[in-house]
Amino acid sequence: MKVEHEDETVQLPASAVEPEHKPTKQTRSRWWIAIVAAVIVAIVFVSGVLPRVTARTTLRRETDQLAVPTVNVIRPRQTTPSQEIVLPANVQPYINAPIYARTNGYLKRWYADIGARVKKGQLLAEIETPEIDQQLLQARANLATAQANLKLSETTATRYQDLLKSDSVSQQETDNAVGSLNANKAIVHADEANVKQLEALQSFERVYAPFDGVVTARNIDTGALITAGSGAASAELFRIAQPGKLRVYVNVPQGYSQAAKPGLTGDLILSEFPGKRFTGKLVRTADAIDPATRTLLVEIDVDNPTGNLLSGAYAEVHLKLASPQGAYILPVNTLLFRSEGLRVASVGPGQRTELKQITMGRDFGSEVEVIAGLSGDESIIVDPPDSLVDGQAVRVAQPQGQPSAGGQSNR
Repeated sequence: MKVEHEDETVQLPASAVEPEHKPTKQTRSRWWIAIVAAVIVAIVFVSGVLPRVTARTTLRRETDQLAVPTVNVIRPRQTTPSQEIVLPANVQPYINAPIYARTNGYLKRWYADIGARVKKGQLLAEIETPEIDQQLLQARANLATAQANLKLSETTATRYQDLLKSDSVSQQETDNAVGSLNANKAIVHADEANVKQLEALQSFERVYAPFDGVVTARNIDTGALITAGSGAASAELFRIAQPGKLRVYVNVPQGYSQAAKPGLTGDLILSEFPGKRFTGKLVRTADAIDPATRTLLVEIDVDNPTGNLLSGAYAEVHLKLASPQGAYILPVNTLLFRSEGLRVASVGPGQRTELKQITMGRDFGSEVEVIAGLSGDESIIVDPPDSLVDGQAVRVAQPQGQPSAGGQSNR
């Protein structure tokens, strides 16, 4: 081998030159083995590790998606300016009076049975009172005796006063005569009062109707023993009702007590008159809430000139009341019953929940009235889960719509 250096050529010995290496068959085999091993590792990685990584990534993504609940929302429906409530009612006559005896005796005769229409002052029954009759005779005899004594004492007193002027009698005797006169006057007054009392008791032997009406009950018969008074030992003789005008008593729930004012109209519906309404007017209220039922007792007067409506009947009253300002309708499956009170969940900015406290009015079964707590532009969640909390992220599944009656609320 020659090496040129500064225009000089140097001849090196053959042993000094490094021999040139050529790849052998063994070296090529090793390279192929390494390549095959790398391919196998890649295949194992692609077929084993990569699906696991992909599945793990997918699971994480699905978990994150499931962590945000998907909800359906609706808009509250505003109530109409006037609302009609239907309440049970008791129909009673305008006047309903039990008739009791005011004297003791035996029933001699009765003249009016149930269903009879009677006029004021009409005779209903007669009672025999032999004891009262005898007492009256004795009282009148006592009165006659007292009146005779009074007349004698008047004559004596006048005579003594004249004799006193001529000193024919003493002043003491005159004073005794005058005192006897005054005593006899008091006795006469007492006997007269006793006679009048017994005459009044005797007049109660005849029982009269106190007003125009219908006899709805007769609890006595001829020969029955009559006891005066209205206590436990006494039974009422008759019961008379005046059905020309009826009083309808309704218990209005406390939530509507402020709207139930005199002057409102109410329609009366009875099952025995299908398709027919009887109009009445609310005339007065009790002005107090019953603590047992939390209701306000109101009276509705209904004219009944034909007498078709029967007293004591059960009826339904349809009252038209002014709706509270800001009242809305929601289905019952939007309500959340929490220990802190009634709530609904709405979707606010950023798809975050807002729990709103509400005040419920009427319960329509599948829907409820909300009288406070809503503004009307909320997106209310339907069927909210019990685990829902304020500020929780949610995903709205469908566009907003009107509330529909259906489903049950999570309670």
